[in-house]
Amino acid sequence: MATEQPKKSMLYTRTGDKGESSLYNGERRIKTDRIFEALGAVDELNSAIGIAHHYCKKSANGLDEQLIEIQCNLQDIGSNIATPRNDASETQLRNTAFDDGHIEKLEGWIDTLDSKLPPLRNFILPSGGESSIFLHQARSICRRAERTTIPVVEANDADESVLKYLNRLSDYLFAAARSAAKHEGLEENVYKKAKSGREASIQTRVL
Repeated sequence: MATEQPKKSMLYTRTGDKGESSLYNGERRIKTDRIFEALGAVDELNSAIGIAHHYCKKSANGLDEQLIEIQCNLQDIGSNIATPRNDASETQLRNTAFDDGHIEKLEGWIDTLDSKLPPLRNFILPSGGESSIFLHQARSICRRAERTTIPVVEANDADESVLKYLNRLSDYLFAAARSAAKHEGLEENVYKKAKSGREASIQTRVL
């Protein structure tokens, strides 16, 4: 009896086997194009926030719902970046617009978190428990996503609101990381410059 062959999965199309891929407007570009560099960084950022979300939800620090909303916004940012503003139809532009209101909401979250934290008087190292560390990692990736998005916005391939959001998001992730450490009562490691010929010492403090 012949074995029935499975239906071809839609996960692969073979259309990118020569190093090119399609944008939302149908344009094909090489995968090393600045747009795909930015899309890759934003995608990596979304994955990193997914990890942070897992630990934030586990610790019940109150950040998990905000992180989910941010992940959805990053999906929308990806759609905006993947739709060059100069070569898109009115419908495509409307469907992929990124509202400045998301930035204002993010700023409100930052203000709320920061108001409950002690003043920052030292450089701190990524520390403070799992939730905090993974939020710090996401913050670092966010900075790279922002850097790779700058040339895309400068070329008018993406809206400026996208760049502003990524800039503000790294600030949010920093405040969120400190808040997560405080919630769990865990120590932050404080940077202290090592003296010549001596081992570096780490200062800690509990928020």
